[in-house]
Amino acid sequence: MRATHWLIALSLFVLFLSGLQIFNAHPALYWGNASEFDQPLLSFGGGDRAFPSWITLPAEQDLAGGRRWHFFFAWCLVAGLGVYLVANLSRGRIGRDLLPTGNELRGIGRSALDHLRLRFPHGEKARHYNVLQKVAYLGVMFVVIPLVILTGLALSPAIDTAFPPLLFIFGGRQSARSLHFFGTTILFLFFVVHILMVVAAGPINEMRSIITGWFAIRAVPDPKSTNVKQVHDSD
Repeated sequence: MRATHWLIALSLFVLFLSGLQIFNAHPALYWGNASEFDQPLLSFGGGDRAFPSWITLPAEQDLAGGRRWHFFFAWCLVAGLGVYLVANLSRGRIGRDLLPTGNELRGIGRSALDHLRLRFPHGEKARHYNVLQKVAYLGVMFVVIPLVILTGLALSPAIDTAFPPLLFIFGGRQSARSLHFFGTTILFLFFVVHILMVVAAGPINEMRSIITGWFAIRAVPDPKSTNVKQVHDSD
């Protein structure tokens, strides 16, 4: 589980950088099947580079190089996500740990407020995902990433030839490209918030947990005690 987490993270990181390189080749979005150059859905950079060279892979303007990086790590993402989902489903972890209950969904507003105030769970509650984590992880795994993968495949002429309905589903090649961009933006925001929460919750403890499986659970606040319980997570 931890190995696939890092493979997925690395794949997404490289896909972000190489995707910006590809987008720079024509920094505009359209809707439908054709590019109406005089009526873009969105336009970035005034027709020039939308993103600076220091954040693209490769750094220099190189569409072919960006596509090679992008395609290779796209399949790394598919492989990592596939193993991750099989491991989760075979162990019953999706239903046991990630599906929110009705009571949890009713308390999602309180959970959001706790996050904004950087109030993190203590004791036994720290061993379980909160409702915001569950909704976010399920949404990313089963909605956003599949959408990004499918719209990416729809941009391949070879795939379109083999599966013509794919472009029809997304409303045309340019619609698929725009949805691919918007889905990637959502993934990037999730990526940023995920890192910020790791830092806010205690980066040493959180990083040790995802690397080794060992993490420290903070005891429920008690002015008479400062005990911290060490727990090993087999996942």
